[in-house]
Amino acid sequence: MSRVRVAVIFGGVSNEHDISLISATHVIKNIPKDKFEVICIGITKKGRWLFFPGDVSMLKDGTWDEYPDCTPCILSPDPIHKGFFKLLEDGSVANLKVDCIFPVLHGKNGEDGTIQGLFTLSGIPYVGCDVISSANCMDKDIAHIIFEHAGIKTADWYTINDYELSHLDEIAEKIVKKLTFPMFVKPSSCGSSIGISKVDNIEDLKDGIKYAFTHDSKVIVESGIIGREVECAVMGNAKPFPSTIGEIQPVDGFYDFEGKYQSSSCGLFIPARISDEDIKRIQKVAIKAYLAIGCKGLSRVDCFLCENGDIYLNEINTLPGFTSISMYPKLMENYGMTQSEILEKLINLAFERADVSYE
Repeated sequence: MSRVRVAVIFGGVSNEHDISLISATHVIKNIPKDKFEVICIGITKKGRWLFFPGDVSMLKDGTWDEYPDCTPCILSPDPIHKGFFKLLEDGSVANLKVDCIFPVLHGKNGEDGTIQGLFTLSGIPYVGCDVISSANCMDKDIAHIIFEHAGIKTADWYTINDYELSHLDEIAEKIVKKLTFPMFVKPSSCGSSIGISKVDNIEDLKDGIKYAFTHDSKVIVESGIIGREVECAVMGNAKPFPSTIGEIQPVDGFYDFEGKYQSSSCGLFIPARISDEDIKRIQKVAIKAYLAIGCKGLSRVDCFLCENGDIYLNEINTLPGFTSISMYPKLMENYGMTQSEILEKLINLAFERADVSYE
């Protein structure tokens, strides 16, 4: 029986491009090669799609796109082609068919529903959330609205669009009246804590808003929640299951970019240092939020557990990091799955959602 051909897509036009390369390295190394043939497709920072036949080690150091045998390619939106077209030097094209797509892309254009729309048009099963759930989870403002409607607690928030920036002083006054310090200022549609500021006064608030707008055209400001930062890995389609709960203990006040990708910048505890009852309560919230916003395949659900027992949903990450220190694979390992089993299960879920079988 021939192996299933899985296209792992990495890179992308995003400020999380380099993190994608690290995650993709981990994924490619751990996909069980006896069952799956991996096809590597990289997207450069300028948006070029390249078929990459080189060694996976070139991803981590960022030199992959310099490999001489890289070939320009495109994903066909026509389902009849079932994959990519390699654009050869003599002007001809070669159809590179695949059975499944595994996007290892973080942030804009890779995690926000944009590329998921192309996958949907192609008719090829793909790992992870669909167009609408990806888009809604990526936009923190829209996610707040959906979770509030579903009866899930989130921090109080205020949304600012770029066309309002000329009235920043007036807007800052409104925010101070509505929210409480400390506040967190966030680009509405960025991941990996990029562009986020923790602010304690109105002047820092205005600076944080300006900084966030360098990363996005919409910004949200949230009241700070005092509590344990906890995370739950969720996997599945119609009947998802949760992992145990992991706990983050940031060294410098909050779980920023360095904390997520430099193990010395925070403490990770699996399981979290909380009661079994609280673990079950957070798992319940995670599943409720996952289903409410329509996630499929996988997501990492991030929450705060307050001293009074209240649970606040922070965000859902639809394509969480897959680096060696990332919380999602670590939580699923604690659940009892090896790294290879995690990836195989995610590919199986992609086929399940597409209602096809590779066996």
